[in-house]
Amino acid sequence: MDREIERFLKRLSFVAIAIASTTLILLFLQTPDTCVPSDAPLKPHLRFPKSTCDFTTRIHAPLHKKNQRLWSTRDWNSKVQSFSSAVFLPLRRLGILANHSKVLCVSAGAGHEVAALSGSGVEDVTGVELVDSPPLVQRADPHNLPFFDGAFDLAFSARLDEALFPARFAAEMERTVRSGGSCVVAVAECGDDEVREVVGLFRKSRFVSSSNVTLIGMRMTSIVMRTSKSS
Repeated sequence: MDREIERFLKRLSFVAIAIASTTLILLFLQTPDTCVPSDAPLKPHLRFPKSTCDFTTRIHAPLHKKNQRLWSTRDWNSKVQSFSSAVFLPLRRLGILANHSKVLCVSAGAGHEVAALSGSGVEDVTGVELVDSPPLVQRADPHNLPFFDGAFDLAFSARLDEALFPARFAAEMERTVRSGGSCVVAVAECGDDEVREVVGLFRKSRFVSSSNVTLIGMRMTSIVMRTSKSS
């Protein structure tokens, strides 16, 4: 009885293996179609593959066209305008920012602040971030900036809160700003004690002013500092 059961199980195993092998062979031989229906309307700017085995070159939009689409969106323009009105216009009123100023935007993200400065007439603006977003932002480590000492009149960042090493981040901003220049940061909205802590990171600068602002839809505190002049 046990031998008969054993023979039956072996036969069953052979049958299962045969079925599985046949199924795999059929799957390999069959070319799957794309999931896009054949009667779908044509889109000139897109070309779907004929199958999963179709390796022909796809048509990609060039960078300048991608940027044009991005920069024309309401969200982009709203954020650019927010930087202009909440941060940079007040700096002009303080006499810290002018069209001839050389400005560095540290951890500039996609480049909203760079676009805001350039759009307002500032001629020399450099944006850096760990991941580049050409042409507005180039790749650089904010903790080890690839610029000479005193290369800029003004350094700005809205992402000091996100820095892995805030003291190093602040020191690099100060290093790249000339004596008598300015460091400006926007941090999460805070009181006087927290403002003093932030200013304390900038050991070669003195506090000028702070104000609570709404920046890209968030309540933040803008802190302005002046770097010490060389004796």
